[in-house]
Amino acid sequence: APPFQPGKPRFQQTSFYGRFRHFLDIIDPRTLFVTERRLREAVQLLEDYKHGTLRPGVTNEQLWSAQKIKQAILHPDTNEKIFMPFRMSGYIPFGTPIVVGLLLPNQTLASTVFWQWLNQSHNACVNYANRNATKPSPASKFIQGYLGAVISAVSIAVGLNVLVQKANKFTPATRLLVQRFVPFPAVASANICNVVLMRYGELEEGIDVLDGDGNLVGSSKIAARHALLETALTRVVLPMPILVLPPIVMSMLEKTALLQARPRLLLPVQSLVCLAAFGLALP
Repeated sequence: APPFQPGKPRFQQTSFYGRFRHFLDIIDPRTLFVTERRLREAVQLLEDYKHGTLRPGVTNEQLWSAQKIKQAILHPDTNEKIFMPFRMSGYIPFGTPIVVGLLLPNQTLASTVFWQWLNQSHNACVNYANRNATKPSPASKFIQGYLGAVISAVSIAVGLNVLVQKANKFTPATRLLVQRFVPFPAVASANICNVVLMRYGELEEGIDVLDGDGNLVGSSKIAARHALLETALTRVVLPMPILVLPPIVMSMLEKTALLQARPRLLLPVQSLVCLAAFGLALP
Protein backbone atom coordinates (compact mmCIF):
# COMPACT_ATOMS: atom_id res chain seq x y z
CA ALA A 1 0.00 0.00 0.00
CA PRO A 2 1.23 3.56 -0.70
CA PRO A 3 2.15 5.82 2.25
CA PHE A 4 -1.01 7.03 4.00
CA GLN A 5 -2.10 10.63 3.39
CA PRO A 6 -5.14 11.75 5.42
CA GLY A 7 -7.97 13.12 3.29
CA LYS A 8 -6.24 12.16 0.05
CA PRO A 9 -7.29 9.41 -2.40
CA ARG A 10 -5.38 6.16 -2.05
CA PHE A 11 -4.89 5.82 -5.81
CA GLN A 12 -3.17 8.29 -8.13
CA GLN A 13 -5.76 10.58 -9.74
CA THR A 14 -3.58 11.34 -12.77
CA SER A 15 -4.60 8.13 -14.58
CA PHE A 16 -7.98 6.70 -15.56
CA TYR A 17 -7.20 3.48 -13.68
CA GLY A 18 -6.40 5.40 -10.50
CA ARG A 19 -9.63 7.39 -10.70
CA PHE A 20 -11.57 4.21 -11.48
CA ARG A 21 -10.13 2.44 -8.42
CA HIS A 22 -10.87 5.51 -6.29
CA PHE A 23 -14.55 5.50 -7.25
CA LEU A 24 -14.76 1.74 -6.79
CA ASP A 25 -13.74 2.38 -3.18
CA ILE A 26 -16.42 5.08 -2.82
CA ILE A 27 -19.25 2.82 -4.04
CA ASP A 28 -17.96 -0.42 -2.47
CA PRO A 29 -21.16 -2.02 -1.05
CA ARG A 30 -19.14 -4.02 1.49
CA THR A 31 -18.93 -0.88 3.64
CA LEU A 32 -22.69 -1.19 4.20
CA PHE A 33 -21.97 -4.16 6.47
CA VAL A 34 -19.42 -2.40 8.69
CA THR A 35 -20.43 -2.71 12.35
CA GLU A 36 -20.70 0.20 14.76
CA ARG A 37 -17.68 -1.15 16.64
CA ARG A 38 -15.59 -1.35 13.46
CA LEU A 39 -16.58 2.23 12.57
CA ARG A 40 -15.52 3.51 16.01
CA GLU A 41 -12.19 1.67 15.67
CA ALA A 42 -11.61 3.22 12.22
CA VAL A 43 -12.40 6.74 13.46
CA GLN A 44 -10.17 6.27 16.53
CA LEU A 45 -7.30 5.00 14.38
CA LEU A 46 -7.47 8.12 12.21
CA GLU A 47 -7.64 10.34 15.31
CA ASP A 48 -4.56 8.61 16.74
CA TYR A 49 -2.72 9.19 13.47
CA LYS A 50 -3.76 12.86 13.47
CA HIS A 51 -2.48 13.43 17.01
CA GLY A 52 0.69 11.36 16.58
CA THR A 53 -0.36 8.74 19.12
CA LEU A 54 -0.57 5.81 16.71
CA ARG A 55 0.32 2.49 18.32
CA PRO A 56 3.35 0.65 16.86
CA GLY A 57 2.71 -1.85 14.08
CA VAL A 58 -0.21 -0.08 12.38
CA THR A 59 0.22 -0.43 8.62
CA ASN A 60 -0.63 1.93 5.76
CA GLU A 61 -3.18 -0.65 4.60
CA GLN A 62 -5.01 -0.38 7.94
CA LEU A 63 -5.02 3.43 7.74
CA TRP A 64 -6.35 3.46 4.16
CA SER A 65 -9.03 0.94 5.16
CA ALA A 66 -10.03 3.06 8.17
CA GLN A 67 -10.33 6.18 6.00
CA LYS A 68 -12.40 4.28 3.42
CA ILE A 69 -14.83 3.14 6.13
CA LYS A 70 -15.14 6.61 7.67
CA GLN A 71 -15.68 8.35 4.33
CA ALA A 72 -18.28 5.78 3.25
CA ILE A 73 -20.42 6.08 6.39
CA LEU A 74 -19.92 9.55 7.91
CA HIS A 75 -20.76 12.88 6.28
CA PRO A 76 -17.48 14.80 5.72
CA ASP A 77 -18.90 18.11 7.02
CA THR A 78 -21.12 16.99 9.91
CA ASN A 79 -19.46 13.68 10.88
CA GLU A 80 -22.96 12.23 11.23
CA LYS A 81 -23.87 8.78 9.91
CA ILE A 82 -25.53 8.82 6.50
CA PHE A 83 -28.66 6.66 6.32
CA MET A 84 -27.67 3.42 4.56
CA PRO A 85 -29.88 3.67 1.40
CA PHE A 86 -28.58 7.19 0.75
CA ARG A 87 -24.84 6.46 0.99
CA MET A 88 -22.84 6.31 -2.24
CA SER A 89 -21.96 2.72 -1.31
CA GLY A 90 -25.68 1.95 -1.22
CA TYR A 91 -26.47 3.58 -4.55
CA ILE A 92 -26.20 0.39 -6.62
CA PRO A 93 -27.86 -2.08 -4.19
CA PHE A 94 -30.80 0.24 -3.46
CA GLY A 95 -30.95 1.88 -6.90
CA THR A 96 -30.95 -1.24 -9.08
CA PRO A 97 -34.51 -2.38 -8.16
CA ILE A 98 -35.74 1.11 -9.09
CA VAL A 99 -33.96 0.95 -12.46
CA VAL A 100 -35.53 -2.46 -13.12
CA GLY A 101 -38.94 -0.95 -12.35
CA LEU A 102 -38.34 2.03 -14.62
CA LEU A 103 -37.47 -0.26 -17.53
CA LEU A 104 -40.32 -2.73 -17.17
CA PRO A 105 -42.11 -3.15 -20.53
CA ASN A 106 -45.80 -2.33 -21.07
CA GLN A 107 -45.97 0.26 -18.28
CA THR A 108 -49.38 1.54 -17.21
CA LEU A 109 -49.94 5.19 -16.31
CA ALA A 110 -49.92 4.29 -12.60
CA SER A 111 -46.69 2.26 -12.81
CA THR A 112 -44.95 5.00 -14.84
CA VAL A 113 -45.87 7.60 -12.22
CA PHE A 114 -44.90 5.30 -9.33
CA TRP A 115 -41.43 4.34 -10.60
CA GLN A 116 -40.55 7.88 -11.68
CA TRP A 117 -41.68 9.17 -8.27
CA LEU A 118 -39.69 6.50 -6.42
CA ASN A 119 -36.57 7.15 -8.51
CA GLN A 120 -36.66 10.91 -7.93
CA SER A 121 -37.39 10.39 -4.22
CA HIS A 122 -34.29 8.21 -3.94
CA ASN A 123 -32.15 10.66 -5.93
CA ALA A 124 -33.33 13.65 -3.88
CA CYS A 125 -32.54 11.87 -0.61
CA VAL A 126 -29.06 10.84 -1.87
CA ASN A 127 -28.39 14.44 -2.94
CA TYR A 128 -29.55 15.81 0.41
CA ALA A 129 -27.68 13.23 2.49
CA ASN A 130 -24.42 13.95 0.61
CA ARG A 131 -24.92 17.71 0.26
CA ASN A 132 -22.35 20.38 0.99
CA ALA A 133 -23.22 21.01 4.65
CA THR A 134 -20.78 23.91 5.15
CA LYS A 135 -23.60 26.20 3.97
CA PRO A 136 -26.83 25.34 5.86
CA SER A 137 -29.91 25.26 3.62
CA PRO A 138 -33.55 25.43 4.76
CA ALA A 139 -35.72 22.36 4.32
CA SER A 140 -37.92 24.36 1.93
CA LYS A 141 -35.16 24.24 -0.70
CA PHE A 142 -34.99 20.46 -0.44
CA ILE A 143 -38.76 20.18 -0.81
CA GLN A 144 -38.74 22.62 -3.75
CA GLY A 145 -36.06 20.63 -5.58
CA TYR A 146 -37.77 17.34 -4.84
CA LEU A 147 -41.18 18.47 -6.08
CA GLY A 148 -39.65 20.05 -9.19
CA ALA A 149 -37.83 16.83 -10.05
CA VAL A 150 -40.87 14.61 -9.47
CA ILE A 151 -43.19 16.84 -11.50
CA SER A 152 -40.73 17.14 -14.41
CA ALA A 153 -39.93 13.39 -14.46
CA VAL A 154 -43.54 12.26 -14.27
CA SER A 155 -44.84 14.80 -16.80
CA ILE A 156 -42.10 14.03 -19.36
CA ALA A 157 -42.42 10.25 -18.95
CA VAL A 158 -46.22 10.30 -19.17
CA GLY A 159 -46.18 12.81 -22.06
CA LEU A 160 -43.70 10.78 -24.10
CA ASN A 161 -45.60 7.55 -23.46
CA VAL A 162 -48.82 9.17 -24.68
CA LEU A 163 -47.06 10.44 -27.82
CA VAL A 164 -45.65 6.98 -28.54
CA GLN A 165 -49.05 5.35 -28.02
CA LYS A 166 -50.64 7.79 -30.48
CA ALA A 167 -47.94 7.36 -33.14
CA ASN A 168 -49.81 5.50 -35.87
CA LYS A 169 -46.69 4.74 -37.92
CA PHE A 170 -45.20 2.50 -35.21
CA THR A 171 -45.70 -1.26 -35.29
CA PRO A 172 -46.49 -2.81 -31.87
CA ALA A 173 -42.90 -4.12 -31.64
CA THR A 174 -41.40 -0.72 -32.53
CA ARG A 175 -43.73 1.04 -30.09
CA LEU A 176 -42.63 -1.27 -27.27
CA LEU A 177 -38.96 -0.69 -28.10
CA VAL A 178 -39.33 3.11 -28.21
CA GLN A 179 -41.27 3.10 -24.93
CA ARG A 180 -38.36 1.39 -23.23
CA PHE A 181 -36.17 4.43 -23.91
CA VAL A 182 -38.67 6.92 -22.45
CA PRO A 183 -37.24 6.75 -18.88
CA PHE A 184 -33.88 8.24 -19.95
CA PRO A 185 -35.00 11.73 -21.13
CA ALA A 186 -37.46 11.88 -18.23
CA VAL A 187 -34.83 10.98 -15.63
CA ALA A 188 -32.08 13.15 -17.16
CA SER A 189 -34.21 16.30 -17.32
CA ALA A 190 -35.59 15.71 -13.84
CA ASN A 191 -32.10 15.19 -12.44
CA ILE A 192 -31.02 18.58 -13.80
CA CYS A 193 -34.13 20.19 -12.34
CA ASN A 194 -33.47 18.51 -8.99
CA VAL A 195 -29.85 19.68 -8.78
CA VAL A 196 -30.58 23.26 -9.85
CA LEU A 197 -33.55 23.74 -7.52
CA MET A 198 -31.84 22.15 -4.52
CA ARG A 199 -28.47 23.86 -4.92
CA TYR A 200 -29.15 27.20 -6.60
CA GLY A 201 -28.56 28.88 -3.23
CA GLU A 202 -24.87 27.98 -3.57
CA LEU A 203 -24.74 30.19 -6.69
CA GLU A 204 -25.86 33.16 -4.59
CA GLU A 205 -23.77 32.47 -1.48
CA GLY A 206 -20.79 30.55 -2.92
CA ILE A 207 -19.19 27.43 -1.44
CA ASP A 208 -16.19 27.08 0.83
CA VAL A 209 -12.84 26.66 -0.93
CA LEU A 210 -10.01 24.76 0.76
CA ASP A 211 -6.29 24.79 -0.01
CA GLY A 212 -4.16 21.69 -0.56
CA ASP A 213 -3.84 21.18 3.20
CA GLY A 214 -7.57 21.36 3.83
CA ASN A 215 -7.55 24.89 5.25
CA LEU A 216 -10.43 27.25 4.48
CA VAL A 217 -9.31 30.09 2.20
CA GLY A 218 -12.69 31.66 1.45
CA SER A 219 -16.05 31.32 -0.26
CA SER A 220 -16.40 31.33 -4.04
CA LYS A 221 -19.40 31.78 -6.35
CA ILE A 222 -17.27 30.69 -9.33
CA ALA A 223 -16.43 27.41 -7.58
CA ALA A 224 -20.14 26.97 -6.82
CA ARG A 225 -21.03 27.51 -10.49
CA HIS A 226 -18.42 24.96 -11.61
CA ALA A 227 -19.61 22.46 -8.99
CA LEU A 228 -23.26 22.87 -9.99
CA LEU A 229 -22.51 22.58 -13.71
CA GLU A 230 -20.39 19.46 -13.25
CA THR A 231 -23.02 17.88 -10.98
CA ALA A 232 -25.81 18.59 -13.48
CA LEU A 233 -23.72 17.17 -16.33
CA THR A 234 -23.00 14.07 -14.26
CA ARG A 235 -26.73 13.63 -13.60
CA VAL A 236 -27.30 13.55 -17.38
CA VAL A 237 -24.37 11.28 -18.28
CA LEU A 238 -24.79 8.83 -15.38
CA PRO A 239 -28.28 7.54 -16.31
CA MET A 240 -27.32 7.11 -19.98
CA PRO A 241 -25.67 3.65 -19.83
CA ILE A 242 -28.01 2.58 -17.02
CA LEU A 243 -31.24 3.44 -18.86
CA VAL A 244 -30.12 3.05 -22.50
CA LEU A 245 -27.95 -0.10 -22.52
CA PRO A 246 -30.38 -2.50 -20.77
CA PRO A 247 -33.25 -1.87 -23.26
CA ILE A 248 -30.86 -2.54 -26.16
CA VAL A 249 -29.47 -5.70 -24.53
CA MET A 250 -32.92 -6.96 -23.50
CA SER A 251 -34.39 -6.39 -26.98
CA MET A 252 -31.73 -8.79 -28.29
CA LEU A 253 -31.94 -11.32 -25.44
CA GLU A 254 -35.74 -11.58 -25.70
CA LYS A 255 -35.33 -13.02 -29.20
CA THR A 256 -33.26 -15.96 -27.92
CA ALA A 257 -34.87 -19.39 -27.77
CA LEU A 258 -34.21 -19.68 -24.02
CA LEU A 259 -36.18 -16.58 -23.02
CA GLN A 260 -38.93 -17.18 -25.56
CA ALA A 261 -39.42 -20.66 -24.12
CA ARG A 262 -39.16 -19.42 -20.51
CA PRO A 263 -40.71 -15.93 -20.24
CA ARG A 264 -40.53 -16.15 -16.43
CA LEU A 265 -36.77 -15.64 -16.74
CA LEU A 266 -37.25 -12.20 -18.32
CA LEU A 267 -37.43 -10.27 -15.03
CA PRO A 268 -34.42 -11.99 -13.38
CA VAL A 269 -32.36 -11.56 -16.56
CA GLN A 270 -33.36 -7.89 -16.85
CA SER A 271 -32.42 -7.39 -13.19
CA LEU A 272 -28.95 -8.86 -13.80
CA VAL A 273 -28.49 -6.74 -16.95
CA CYS A 274 -29.49 -3.58 -15.03
CA LEU A 275 -27.20 -4.49 -12.13
CA ALA A 276 -24.26 -5.01 -14.51
CA ALA A 277 -24.95 -1.73 -16.33
CA PHE A 278 -25.29 0.15 -13.02
CA GLY A 279 -22.15 -1.40 -11.55
CA LEU A 280 -20.04 -0.62 -14.62
CA ALA A 281 -21.43 2.86 -15.26
CA LEU A 282 -21.34 4.41 -11.78
CA PRO A 283 -17.55 4.41 -11.19
